[in-house]
Amino acid sequence: MKKIIDGKLYNTETAKLIGEYDNGYPQNDFSYYSEALYRKRNGEFFLYVDGGALSDCAHYSGGSWSGGADIVPLNESKAIKWCEKHLDVEKYIEIFGEVEE
Repeated sequence: MKKIIDGKLYNTETAKLIGEYDNGYPQNDFSYYSEALYRKRNGEFFLYVDGGALSDCAHYSGGSWSGGADIVPLNESKAIKWCEKHLDVEKYIEIFGEVEE
């Protein structure tokens, strides 16, 4: 997916996939929701979010609700929080370096 936000291009095909999360529902379930964290070549982070008609990605169109997808830019501190929540320690250290004990 490609999207321009505030004059900046976000592209899932050229950015590096850092990690993924989903809520465990099958993709055809209305409650399905997933996030994929990406890092652009310039170091900026963004989430690619995807979900069903009962998720945060839902939109109303043509008289009914349907699922959708979007790109959400993240600053580094929000990306760090996302990684703390969804990645294992080794992957976190690979991305951000060693952390104090």
